[in-house]
Amino acid sequence: MFGAADITFLPSAVAALLFGYLCGSIPFGVVLTRIAGTPDIRSVGSGNIGATNVLRTGRKALAALTLIGDTLKGTVAVCIALYFFNRNLALVAGLGAFVGHILPIWLRFKGGKGVATYIGILLGLSWVAAVIFCAAWLVIAAISRYSSLSALIASAATPPVLWAMGSNREALLFAILTIVLWFKHRDNIMRLRQGTEGRIGQKT
Repeated sequence: MFGAADITFLPSAVAALLFGYLCGSIPFGVVLTRIAGTPDIRSVGSGNIGATNVLRTGRKALAALTLIGDTLKGTVAVCIALYFFNRNLALVAGLGAFVGHILPIWLRFKGGKGVATYIGILLGLSWVAAVIFCAAWLVIAAISRYSSLSALIASAATPPVLWAMGSNREALLFAILTIVLWFKHRDNIMRLRQGTEGRIGQKT
């Protein structure tokens, strides 16, 4: 049987999940490139709607704005839930934002791979872990020039980092998000193994 606390929590959790989903489902890559008059980003390069694929159009400013937008929608979802509710519901809102990015209702549930939004959620919950993620990403990217490899390794390190910091609930959330993120990168993993993965800044 549900207790009083459960009855109170469930509607709030649904609201937080829905709010996070709507934040996460804003497709900044599609919106910004359409405003700029470039070809549909889904027909360029990998077909992804994220900043890395926007960069393949040669429009660095648009790529930067896409990265900022996709990151902040995760941060905003978490921070608003933290302000109005509590940390547990912030975790729910973060989950919703991630799902919204990879399955946006506005694009018939065909979204991005979630790296920027992953970072944004992490930033809202633990800025220290977010800095560690970004530092790992930058180092690996500088060495390999592969955005996907950088994201895969940095995300794999995130749950253990959070666990070591004593953020057990956050570690569990990011373990789930990391599994989904790796699944979304399954084609990238195959191309990395074959040596055919596109490098950062490479036009296709």
